[in-house]
Amino acid sequence: MPVTKTASESLVLRNDRDGISTLTLNRPKAYNSLSINCMEAIMKELQRTSEDSSIKVVVISGSGKGFCAGHDMKDLRANPEKSFYEKTFNTSSKMMMSIINFPKPVIAKVHGIATAAGCQLVATCDLAVAEENARFATPGVNIGLFCSTPMVSLSRNVARKHAMEMLLTGDFISAERAYEIGLINRVVPFEELDDAANDLAQQIASKSPLTLKIGKKAFYEQLDKDLKSAYEYCSRVMVENMMAQDAEEGIDAFLEKRNPVWQGK
Repeated sequence: MPVTKTASESLVLRNDRDGISTLTLNRPKAYNSLSINCMEAIMKELQRTSEDSSIKVVVISGSGKGFCAGHDMKDLRANPEKSFYEKTFNTSSKMMMSIINFPKPVIAKVHGIATAAGCQLVATCDLAVAEENARFATPGVNIGLFCSTPMVSLSRNVARKHAMEMLLTGDFISAERAYEIGLINRVVPFEELDDAANDLAQQIASKSPLTLKIGKKAFYEQLDKDLKSAYEYCSRVMVENMMAQDAEEGIDAFLEKRNPVWQGK
């Protein structure tokens, strides 16, 4: 797939096609580890993409042999100051939240390894597709640095005991196991990864962009509410959604047995 260099020092490559923007982490020699500059570049590209009405879905992938090996340990050891550590992990948390708050669906396309903050990135994306030989881990415990920030997204995607096992052992799990515990959505042969991610993205991109925006926001908003509050909140969201032109068009199209024409309004 062709990629286009961006102004972000080529740390993130962007390729747009058919309403789908693929953002490729581009530090292959470092297994796409998340330096501060790389994380800032991701946020810049997400901001640009959020303002592009032609883009309906974003896919995040990695160049080289693996998806992402987490934070850049060489950078962290080369800058042993508390202020640098604070900037690194605060930037990481801000980047992860920028994906959650991003108004369009984000799909992780995973090959090779996704470890530590790379595994966190997979868990943070709305959906994830992986090739069958991909492996996932939160291995910080093995080097005396517990994966506390990756734990946040991991524990919100898989059951507690599965999350704790990954966090406490630091062991790799297979793509099939990641699928079983709910960390990823689909597992495919390596040669089918691009098509699988693109097919899923195209399916989602065919929906009303306004409806996707409303639904994604509501999904994350209701998660931490108690049951009664969640229903009250989502009832309000449904009413507001019903007032949208796209909802009227979609319902009319369903009743008239035709394809809807979305306006994003």
